[in-house]
Amino acid sequence: MVHKITTIGFDADDTLWQNEEFFRLTQDLFYDLLKDYADPEHLAGRLLQSERKNLGHYGFGIKGFMLSMIETAIEVTDQKVPASVIQQIVEAGQEMLRHPIHLLPHAQDAVEALGRDFRLVLITKGDLLDQERKLAQSGLGEMFDAVEIVADKTPQTYIRAFMRHGNGPDRAVMVGNSMKSDVVPAIEAGGWGVHVPAKFEWEIEKAEAPVEHPRFRVLRNLSELQPLISELA
Repeated sequence: MVHKITTIGFDADDTLWQNEEFFRLTQDLFYDLLKDYADPEHLAGRLLQSERKNLGHYGFGIKGFMLSMIETAIEVTDQKVPASVIQQIVEAGQEMLRHPIHLLPHAQDAVEALGRDFRLVLITKGDLLDQERKLAQSGLGEMFDAVEIVADKTPQTYIRAFMRHGNGPDRAVMVGNSMKSDVVPAIEAGGWGVHVPAKFEWEIEKAEAPVEHPRFRVLRNLSELQPLISELA
């Protein structure tokens, strides 16, 4: 039997394991550290501006987030932020880099089950060392046929990945929590985009859902992935 689908791509952060929740907790600490200078809503807006601006410099991940917090702290305090506050921001970022991995429900079962019949490719963006650490701690690393840690996710990213590790994007499915990074560009590349919404969504990752596209699907959680793949394949 010839399968229409031969390759399945998985996002990592907030698809297979928790991630954004730890960013939210660190942001709350950041707001508390600077409560004498600005209210949380103002700080949130300024931090988001810094993150957007700095993506081109630092890329995605904890280190860029930490540097954006420091930059925001300097700006909102007119360069009066105490060194002790900067130190606590750095320590909070380091704690994030040490945080243990918590797999999301059904993640391991889905990867194990689908790995028996399909090529699996982990396609994730962020800091190379941190993503490698998380993958190693997750216990899922050996279940993937290939791992792509990329600077950003565009249609060309998926075309290259699925040509390199599969039979091209038209016979591939990309599974992830981000509409902007995991779903839309995968569909634009010619593949299937499967959205598995996470508890938290980073503002920068928001995008309109391609609800009319025949290759777009939404799942409540990863327990629904294997039945969907069986249907598509």
